[in-house]
Amino acid sequence: MPETPADLPEALPVDWEAATRGALEHLRALIRLDTTNPPGNERLAVDYLAAELSRDGIPFEVVEPAPGRASLVARLRGTGARGPLLLNGHLDVVPAEAEHWRHPPFGAEEHDGCIWGRGAIDMKNMVAMSLAVVQLLHRSGVRLDRDVIFAAVADEEAGSRLGSRYLVEHHPELVRAEYVLNELGGYTFYFGDTVFYPVQVAEKGICWFELVVEGPPGHGSMPRADGAVLKIARAVHALARGRLRHEVTPVVEAFLRRLAEAAPFPERHALPLLLQPRLAGALLDLMAKKDPAQAGSLGALVHDTVTPTGLSAGRKVNVLPGTARATVDGRLLPGRSVADFVASVQAEVGPDVRVNVLESWEGTVFDSRTPLYDAIASAIERHHPGAVPVPFMIPGFTDSHAYARLGATCYGFTPVRMPPGLSLPALYHGHDERIPVEGFAWGLRVLHDLVVRFCAAGR
Repeated sequence: MPETPADLPEALPVDWEAATRGALEHLRALIRLDTTNPPGNERLAVDYLAAELSRDGIPFEVVEPAPGRASLVARLRGTGARGPLLLNGHLDVVPAEAEHWRHPPFGAEEHDGCIWGRGAIDMKNMVAMSLAVVQLLHRSGVRLDRDVIFAAVADEEAGSRLGSRYLVEHHPELVRAEYVLNELGGYTFYFGDTVFYPVQVAEKGICWFELVVEGPPGHGSMPRADGAVLKIARAVHALARGRLRHEVTPVVEAFLRRLAEAAPFPERHALPLLLQPRLAGALLDLMAKKDPAQAGSLGALVHDTVTPTGLSAGRKVNVLPGTARATVDGRLLPGRSVADFVASVQAEVGPDVRVNVLESWEGTVFDSRTPLYDAIASAIERHHPGAVPVPFMIPGFTDSHAYARLGATCYGFTPVRMPPGLSLPALYHGHDERIPVEGFAWGLRVLHDLVVRFCAAGR
């Protein structure tokens, strides 16, 4: 296991062999519970967490806005001298195509030093670690200045409507906090000769929409250039061919410049070009020929994006349908309004295509000049000396967009130490999702150390 420096003072005395074993048992148990969304059925995981918390006498509440779609919130009370810290983890997972996995996606088996399974990274690892940290804090009897809240929520993978958003809208008293620790940050990122730990302080907004076109119905033996299927195909092609507005947020500019400092030649000089609207497109096109995935991820940091995800039209092969539709996943940069985003989409597809918004909210940026961010940076330095914490923006969204509505400052920080050659972002929603056992154990110690030092009285 990556060793914690021998001279690192423990915030609290802990039997780490036993604590790690217990947290790994939580992780395996949670992975084996199939909470694929849809349908979700997060109640399976909530019942497991409730049983574990009950053994320790830790109070909790369960909220179930629809059958089987449950969330759990537990709280360790502090003195109230400082605002609460909320540890968030979502219980639902995306579907897994078992035939493409090397090991069963709900088996939680250990192979090659990793626990394999859907949710190992996204994000039952944080649920298991948070449960273990809350248990350790409770058992220690440490006096807290802040309440420590543990929220294990439903429905994040489908937009959080039945999870964190429901809690914020209907039970805000359960989850109102000054700070939130969430997903998509805190993992080892190797770049050049530098080891980074990205800390997520911003996320893009969403605009999920459908394109709808109409055309004259008719017989399939008589082609028409104005048919609905051809019109929707042209609209989708227009979105794929175009590139929406280039804009660089302060978080992304600082992130790219910091990466460039650590990059070898020629990347050291190429990365800053992404900040320039006239050069970014040409550079991304060039990068796409060599590494499409990297070009896509970097391009998403400086552009609004649109990704067609579904097409529907017609029921019979010999009938021209009167209507055709395409579903599109749109993501907008912080500072961009949904109305402006929709207008830019409309300009790309033309006036004859109807744009129907299905779900939307705007992007979010959180201030990194806070005591919690400083505490995160210090924890990284203690547990991985020489590594560099860096604020960054994710192109997706998390439950943080919901907690922000209550005024919380939210950071993506689910610590895990990754070995070189194994990329954590590549494991999200992919085949063979897995987490290194040693990296998980390291993350447990980092999270515990951070929470204790940030929340314990007199710290």
